[in-house]
Amino acid sequence: MSLQDLTPADLQSILKFSVDLARKAGEVILQGSEAIRSLSSQSGVGEKKNSVDLVTEYDVKVEELVGREIKATYPDFGFVGEESYSAGVRPTLTDAPTFCVDPIDGTTNFVHGFPFVCISIGLIYKRRPVLGVVYNPFIDHLYTGIKGQGSYLTRGGSLAQPQRLPLTSSAKPLPSLNGALVAVEWGSDRSEAAIATKSSSFARLAGNPEQNVVGGRMVHSLRSMGSAALNFSFVAQGALDIYWEIGCWAWDVCAGIVIAEEAGGLVTGSRDAFLASCKDGTFGDVTEDILTGRKYVVVRSIADTPNESCKEAQKRIINELYDTIQEVEPN
Repeated sequence: MSLQDLTPADLQSILKFSVDLARKAGEVILQGSEAIRSLSSQSGVGEKKNSVDLVTEYDVKVEELVGREIKATYPDFGFVGEESYSAGVRPTLTDAPTFCVDPIDGTTNFVHGFPFVCISIGLIYKRRPVLGVVYNPFIDHLYTGIKGQGSYLTRGGSLAQPQRLPLTSSAKPLPSLNGALVAVEWGSDRSEAAIATKSSSFARLAGNPEQNVVGGRMVHSLRSMGSAALNFSFVAQGALDIYWEIGCWAWDVCAGIVIAEEAGGLVTGSRDAFLASCKDGTFGDVTEDILTGRKYVVVRSIADTPNESCKEAQKRIINELYDTIQEVEPN
């Protein structure tokens, strides 16, 4: 397989490999969940420490499994993983095909047995996300996508028929932010400044301006699922309208970006990146800077109207979002 020119057939082959690998990893994730549930029921610091230790153990186990199989099958491909990055292995992104993996996305959910946990396997090629697999083994939902070849949800095992995303037969309208179901996350930075800023933003998103919430948009509601990769996938599916996040890493979002884009969704970065892309004509292009920028907005596909295309509607919704929220710098 040439590293200079991956063909659509090459990407299909890589997708099959990645799906098989995700299902194997899912079995390990379920084993880890069972191990955590089997801990002593005694409360206190000891139990918390043991749970955290087990999460780390299974994070590493899954990443080692994934890294080992990738190296055996695609020895010339690059690899970026959450655990190896944390351990100090931080390769520079190049034009070569590079797997980008979060072994367990949704670790807090994993500890508590909340079944929104997944493995996220993305492929970056020529510094752009081109392939994504997101697999939640707890409910057996598999999201897949290849750049230019669509994205799909498979429910109920490997023999089930994949469903093209979004699941709706046609894109739904979204006249304003007021009608949106918006995903947000609290993140790991719980400092006073970060919490105060996010709380203020969440309050304006949810608040009713007619009941004295200054700047309130009164969106339909806010959701926090605890997994960036699944939030992207839910936007692709059409179950969420928007997801806004600060503080994620490339391995959290790489696979989800492809899945969302191939379902007609649009991904952009920080407010500055969004405004710059609107000026220079690159709006909707997930560049390396956006992929690694740790600030993300993804909007689902929106129905065209006589006065507004899908992309124009997505730009309008993102403008409304950024007029409402305040950004904080990720820690």
